[in-house]
Amino acid sequence: MESLRDVRRVMEREAKKGSCPLMFDRLEFGGKPFQPITSEEKLDEALAYLLRLRSFRRYAEKTIINNVYMDLDILCKKPQFKRTHSVIDREGIYARVQRYKKRLQPDYESGLCLETVRCIFTLPEGEAKKCRMTHDGQETYAFIMSNKYILGLFTHCEAARKSVVSDGVEYGHLTEPEQRIVLLDGVGDVLFQALLLDDVGYTGNELSANLHTIYCLNEK
Repeated sequence: MESLRDVRRVMEREAKKGSCPLMFDRLEFGGKPFQPITSEEKLDEALAYLLRLRSFRRYAEKTIINNVYMDLDILCKKPQFKRTHSVIDREGIYARVQRYKKRLQPDYESGLCLETVRCIFTLPEGEAKKCRMTHDGQETYAFIMSNKYILGLFTHCEAARKSVVSDGVEYGHLTEPEQRIVLLDGVGDVLFQALLLDDVGYTGNELSANLHTIYCLNEK
């Protein structure tokens, strides 16, 4: 596994080649970061939403190719993270997660939850102006990044989620059971994870996007 220092070096090289120098800044837990998943139907609905499938295909615009999804090998043993370029790619991930779900046999009464944390990114001063553009008569921004750069951003988000305590992320407003999940206490397998960069917020010099993780709780 690459160190964050190595990842930063790759991102720096990609920025020199033209990738927007967007950088991960911090994680934030909102007021309700956890949603229990109490049935297989709700789990399948959550997966379809994250992958923009079924009734959620209407959300799949061009920027969906920026999303980073957890995928599995044919034996569902080794997770990998990647971007997709078509609905066929996303349907393939969905099918493999279904096989992984059957293997894990999650407890729907108390053993699954969807966590949503906000990832905050910043731009160096003056860079936002370079990304400004007009689309359909409206002013917006286009943040052009290579595959390596986007995967580098995801790596930083994932590492920050694992090091919440040492990074000083605020979570004291959450309930005691929720705080245990934040600390990964009693958390077992990650059934699925996605960083949705097709739905970003932009204020001032900061961008934000959601990192979604489906946890199996009460590991057997």
